[in-house]
Amino acid sequence: QVFTIHVSITSVKHTGHGNHKEDSPFLADSASKNNDFYDKNLALFEEELDIRPKVSSLLSRLVNYTNISQGAKEHEEEESAVASRRKTPKSPNMGTLMGVYLPCLQNIFGVILFLRLTWIVGMAGIIQSLLIVLMCCSCFAGPTMWAYFMISRSLGPEFGGAVGLCFYLGTTFASAMYILGAIEIFLTYLVPQAAIFHTTDMLGSDSAMLNNMRVYGSICLSLMAVVVFVGVKYVNKLASLFLACVIISIVSIYAGAIKSITHPPDFPICMLGNRTLVRDRFDVCAKTVIKGNITVPSQLWDRFCLAGNMSSSQCDDFFIQNNVTEIQGIPGLSSGIIRENMWGNYLQKGEILEKVGLPSVGTHSAIENFGMYVSADIATSFTLLVGIFFPSATGIMAGSNRSGDLRDAQKSIPVGTILAITTTSLVYLSSVVLFGSCIEGVVLRDKFGDAVKKNLVVGTLSWPSPWVIVIGSFFSTVGAGLQSLTGAPRLLQAIAKDNIIPFLRVFGHGKTNGEPTWALLLTGLIAELGILIASLDLVAPILSMFFLMCYLFVNLACAVQTLLRTPNWRPRFKYYHWALSFLGMSMCLALMFISSWYYAIVAMGIAGMIYKYIEYQGAEKEWGDGIRGLSLSAARYALLRLEVGPPHTKNWRPQLLVLLKLDEDLHVKYPRLLTFASQLKAGKGLTIVGSVIHGNFLESYGEMQAAEQTIKNMMEIERVKGFCQVVVAIKVREGIVHLIQSCGLGGMKHNTVVMGWPYGWRQSEDPRAWKTFINTVRCTTAAHLALMVPKNVSFYPSNHERFTDGNIDVWWIVHDGGMLMLLPFLLKQHKVWRKCKMRIFTVAQMDDNSIQMKKDLATFLYQLRIEAEVEVVEMVRNDISAYTYERTLMMEQRSQMLRQMRLSSEERQREAQLVKDRHSLVRMGSLYSDEEEEVVEAPSEQVQMTWTKEKCEAERRNRNNAPENFRELMSLKPDQSNVRRMHTAVKLNEVIVNRSHDARLVLLNMPGPPRNTDGDENYMEFLEVLTEGLERVLLVRGGGREVITIYS
Repeated sequence: QVFTIHVSITSVKHTGHGNHKEDSPFLADSASKNNDFYDKNLALFEEELDIRPKVSSLLSRLVNYTNISQGAKEHEEEESAVASRRKTPKSPNMGTLMGVYLPCLQNIFGVILFLRLTWIVGMAGIIQSLLIVLMCCSCFAGPTMWAYFMISRSLGPEFGGAVGLCFYLGTTFASAMYILGAIEIFLTYLVPQAAIFHTTDMLGSDSAMLNNMRVYGSICLSLMAVVVFVGVKYVNKLASLFLACVIISIVSIYAGAIKSITHPPDFPICMLGNRTLVRDRFDVCAKTVIKGNITVPSQLWDRFCLAGNMSSSQCDDFFIQNNVTEIQGIPGLSSGIIRENMWGNYLQKGEILEKVGLPSVGTHSAIENFGMYVSADIATSFTLLVGIFFPSATGIMAGSNRSGDLRDAQKSIPVGTILAITTTSLVYLSSVVLFGSCIEGVVLRDKFGDAVKKNLVVGTLSWPSPWVIVIGSFFSTVGAGLQSLTGAPRLLQAIAKDNIIPFLRVFGHGKTNGEPTWALLLTGLIAELGILIASLDLVAPILSMFFLMCYLFVNLACAVQTLLRTPNWRPRFKYYHWALSFLGMSMCLALMFISSWYYAIVAMGIAGMIYKYIEYQGAEKEWGDGIRGLSLSAARYALLRLEVGPPHTKNWRPQLLVLLKLDEDLHVKYPRLLTFASQLKAGKGLTIVGSVIHGNFLESYGEMQAAEQTIKNMMEIERVKGFCQVVVAIKVREGIVHLIQSCGLGGMKHNTVVMGWPYGWRQSEDPRAWKTFINTVRCTTAAHLALMVPKNVSFYPSNHERFTDGNIDVWWIVHDGGMLMLLPFLLKQHKVWRKCKMRIFTVAQMDDNSIQMKKDLATFLYQLRIEAEVEVVEMVRNDISAYTYERTLMMEQRSQMLRQMRLSSEERQREAQLVKDRHSLVRMGSLYSDEEEEVVEAPSEQVQMTWTKEKCEAERRNRNNAPENFRELMSLKPDQSNVRRMHTAVKLNEVIVNRSHDARLVLLNMPGPPRNTDGDENYMEFLEVLTEGLERVLLVRGGGREVITIYS
């Protein structure tokens, strides 16, 4: 017999937040439920099979499950509605080579390699150029995935949204950079005649070039956007052509370098002294030429002297005093030029390119001849070159972004990406060495090839022709721009569909086939901003910041998941270690500030504002992110540290357990208790809000959840930051005891209980209304917890009120740890009570020195650094008044009367039946109405009364004794201890009302309950008498330890 082990997988309903596939990727459908239900071998589990799948059906769904996002492949198939109906979806079949390796090469090799790498080598030298390449390529030590998805699911929606938008902006500016590179190749090397703006003087050529770049760049961006809008399939079909151009161009560079060993290409450079001349502005590199045996001035002479005049007096001084020489621009691999190019030669803007070693007379040239020399267009430094080069290494995500088209993404992505990084790093490093070994230094520092007749510098080294590099680099930059313009809108669409940034919601929509039309429009507008900058060297550092921030958080996500040992983080790549990710993260952070510290601050500021915006809006996402795991680890560590011992008095603060009362409709009866808690805590420390539901847990679980949600909503309204805990108990009194004992965890447990006053206890004939209250007081005392009872809490101020004046009066009668001193100080931190003044009253007996007491109390408050007025009230010994005696007598008569009102056994049974029926109608227990009191259960059938002779006699005797009981009640004399207690309560109340009748709040020591439970009702009466005539009273009872100290 075959037994199948059933795997329990709970189906999660789609709530509309996040990705439905992500929440429940293999939900059981109704068609398969019936077959599962009638499986005879699983009869034991037949009640579960309608909601939980069998292992066999689960595995079949897992095999067929795919997490392909709506990417380029789906858009291709959906271009034609008819074709999409006829075609069956093809399974992903791309391997490591075609799916990851080659796309990464295409994205990494591009505009920087062909347009700027030679210039970087010339400025920084071979040594520093190798360092730049190593630094930029080392940032990707950690494994890579789809950046936004990984960061958001690993570090949470706030980080994911912030860094995802930065990644989007980086990709968008990358498209602008590639377009600017293509236009630079087009206008400088392919068709210079196409320039629209021209300059009359040589010094204004830069502004004219920038304007040409803006016009042609905008046109090119518009055409590319139209191509992407029409269909991604055209971009994908051209990708192979663009990749072939890149590979052919790189091969031609290596072929030219090898050929230069024996036959270097002929690209002479004209030098005036040690200065490099712009070669396309004259024909012959000489001052004079011979025409028909006559020496005539050359074009070069005419540029520096008056035309047609051989007199040296009309020439530029530097031109006359220095010789014109011609050197080889590409000496070749065996020339030894590598020694000259080994070290850096940074230039300031406008500085002329000079060759070390050539003789030169150092005189100044006329300003009008400055355009004849090759000069630096920008000031260069190591940090600037790092920022410009870094975008050449930003294509490593290309394979990860195509994960949906891969046959085995878990294997192909790390292997293909690492191979691509290795290959490109080797190509860049070897290219740096080859350029420095084959090309003259002044040519390397010539960014636009002015010294070699406007040829692309890297093209001068290629074989068989420079046009191979020019055409290949043009198509590769156009292809890279199309790829960026295709990927950026989809990234924005993914962020918008996650619904974590509300104002981006519109960009989640598109055409019927899913094309992100609105996202493409926004991407085009942002890319246009990069086009308007018009300088490749200025755009590159901007996108470097955004990409560096993205890669920083990718590495951080990997490191966090590994260090937290997240169960679902199981990288298949066996050579991975968290230290690699940490190293990559550190390198990214360092590169951000090395390349441009002000751009780094701006990028971090943008990410920070997006983070705070998402946090403020409240990203209701639960993706099991690593930040939550990090919080759990930090909380666990902190709890273990707190477990070492109780907190020092300096660190003591009230950690509240607020006991709330709910009505029959599960509404909070006294929400001002939460208001008071929020004012006292000011958002600091621990607050637990607890309540008890009367009933059976198995039957009342739904009510418990509803009560929790109600309390959480009220906590949010009252701005109480804390936790909620609702328990179900057969006896409410026991439920409160459970809350007092078990709330909190480890060192994060409550030390103070806040509970409401049992209003209406006098009017209730049921003694249980006040017994629950007194039992809670006793429990807090036994647990060594402080207790606060706000009386008349409905009159307490809301969080929107402001007291502009008034006093908080503290009546310090007995010392119980300093709670009475600390609580007003904490309340005054809140805006409601901030402007209230604090007054402290203490009571002096006849044998006390009231003057000395006042001085001592003032000194004590000064040492506590608490500002308060001090008053000492003298309690004069006088006789017990008749009012006190009468009040005590009435209290005891009432208690005696309630005890004598005994019901007969039959009436008790009927009463019990009535209580039971009432409970069946009202299941919700009041926190202080005491349904938990044990009640004699009545039989379910009706009680049959059978009257016998003995019962009739007993009933007659009871009736005859009624007048006698009444006479005993009237002749009752009060107990002397009760009289003394009532006397104290009355006298204290008189003094308190006299001094504090207009106080905003009165804090008062709460007397402890009597040891003998027979006097519980008298205790309630004493408290009532003590607080009569006061609008707001806070009864405070200490927990038996000092909570305030004079030591800082």
